[in-house]
Amino acid sequence: MKKKTNYVKGRLNCAESVIEAYNLHFNDNLPISLGSAMGGGATIGSLCGAVNAGVLILGHLFGRNSETEENRARKICSTFIEEMERKLSSLDCDTLLEKKAIPCSEIVEITFLELEKTIKENR
Repeated sequence: MKKKTNYVKGRLNCAESVIEAYNLHFNDNLPISLGSAMGGGATIGSLCGAVNAGVLILGHLFGRNSETEENRARKICSTFIEEMERKLSSLDCDTLLEKKAIPCSEIVEITFLELEKTIKENR
């Protein structure tokens, strides 16, 4: 199976790479800059940037624009995050990097595939 993401260390960070893949595969134009501060667990080793970008995209697609609208994004993101934690064993960037069990390029790919599945299931 051909990879759907193009994460290359030193090019775009993990979050930017997920946004880039989303734009390419779903013909959207979210600014890649939205993910610029998410890489490296928001620069402090916290929530994985790839997962964080997935949440951002799901909010974009299923969130609300006023308090009178239903906020579908919350439940959808909760399910997405639970599935990502199951697949990665942790959502913490520092923990993932310390374990070195899964390289960032694979985390980006796993995240995008789960994001793609989540979008298709909820449209």
